[in-house]
Amino acid sequence: MPYVRSGRSGLKLPQISLGLWNNFGDDKPLATQRAILRRAFDLGVTHFDIANNYGPPAGSAESNFGRIFAEDFRAHRDELLISSKAGYHQFDGPYGEWGSRKYLLGSLDASLTRTGLDYFDIFYSHRPDPDTPVEETMGALAHAVRSGKALYAGISNYSPEQTTAAAAALKAEGVPLLIHQPRYNMFDRHIENGLFPVLDEVGAGSIVFSPLAQGMLTDRYLDGIPADSRAAEGRWISASNISKDYLEHARALNEIAKGRGQTLAQLALTWVLRHPQVTSALIGASSVAQLESSLGALAASPLTADELALIEPHAVDGLTR
Repeated sequence: MPYVRSGRSGLKLPQISLGLWNNFGDDKPLATQRAILRRAFDLGVTHFDIANNYGPPAGSAESNFGRIFAEDFRAHRDELLISSKAGYHQFDGPYGEWGSRKYLLGSLDASLTRTGLDYFDIFYSHRPDPDTPVEETMGALAHAVRSGKALYAGISNYSPEQTTAAAAALKAEGVPLLIHQPRYNMFDRHIENGLFPVLDEVGAGSIVFSPLAQGMLTDRYLDGIPADSRAAEGRWISASNISKDYLEHARALNEIAKGRGQTLAQLALTWVLRHPQVTSALIGASSVAQLESSLGALAASPLTADELALIEPHAVDGLTR
């Protein structure tokens, strides 16, 4: 496993990290979750990423992770990076989402309780809040760091301009911005419009989520929509996403991947990791086999200029939206 320094910090992340977004709620067997986490760690994946609303239901991914951590990983705490986030809807009422100091710090305490941890390595503002001053939101993250409940501060889903403002607000608190977690994949390229130079300027790294576009950058849908797939269930994507236009591009990308001896998913990971500003790619896994296949991307040679030129007409921004 290659480990990459996050921006100008002293912290290194594995080039591929494991996210607990969709496969660690109460709707998935705990034994499967345990097997994925154990195998990931054995293969050098030292970073596990959670959020307060991951499940279903919200909070259950943290609770399930906490149970597995207590039984299997507590002795390895210093070998692990564990992150959590707050910003999206966690519970009803005025204090259950967005970016107020009350919500962020209350959520942090609740997340630590659910996981059984003493601290998170990274605590994120999961999304910018249009109605709360960025100084308040970043002040809450800085307080989390100063209190020892988090070692580093991060942001997610912030625009380039919002990233600049967040980094300045954190700097005023004496806390650097460690990392940005944006969505990025071949079909969603919005961060190429200005985020990378901002990350260089503020000295932050990035860890990109949804690099496989919710499974659309795998071979899962090339020959139809499986009954147990996200598209069939209407979970995050729907059957309407599996359009003729999508299939044309996905099948072309699949042929390019085959020419490199890769799966489409592995090619998609190689593609997002080509940027020096991308510290790590955050993958999900519903099985050990899927995890191992994704990690196979790290064995591939870098993309050549000719290969990038072949990919470019099929890496269509907005295809999943």
